[in-house]
Amino acid sequence: MDLVFVDGPFPAEGVEGEYEWCAFEPNKDFSDSYRKFDGCVAFLEDCLTRMGPFDGLMGFSQGASVTAVLPGMQAEGVALTSVPKIKFVMLIGGFKFGGSIFPAPNLAKNAFSSPIQCPSLHILSEKDRWKPDELLDSFVDPFVLHHPEGHVVPKLDEKGLEIMLEFIEKIQELL
Repeated sequence: MDLVFVDGPFPAEGVEGEYEWCAFEPNKDFSDSYRKFDGCVAFLEDCLTRMGPFDGLMGFSQGASVTAVLPGMQAEGVALTSVPKIKFVMLIGGFKFGGSIFPAPNLAKNAFSSPIQCPSLHILSEKDRWKPDELLDSFVDPFVLHHPEGHVVPKLDEKGLEIMLEFIEKIQELL
């Protein structure tokens, strides 16, 4: 695998030197929560066009949430229309747009209206505050890797490595 790492396009509000994909600081009515989402999607489509083609996407935290919604948006024809179909996703510590924590931004309001069909690997922690099972339930036949470390990209133990290798074998069959 060749991996390309892209940082979020927007300076994080209140955190110097860090970047974010969208603004996730919810106010009482969430009206300002996703003011950057459309720009984020446009930025990603540009990156995928310039640097690709790519077979799959991987994301952590905010990046996992954005990554998770993209296959549904692509299938609906509202995003990533100029790049090849996303063949798989790997999601680490994300949340579901439109779940119980954050409502879906307008562009993504129908992204999970049908179960996401592309293969997915979900790396979840029971200690994570984002309710990752909501996201997990939005995918058909997901691979699931649990870890005890909290909201981090974990080091894989033997069981985790076994699940990761099974997932990689599955996506290799598709490519």
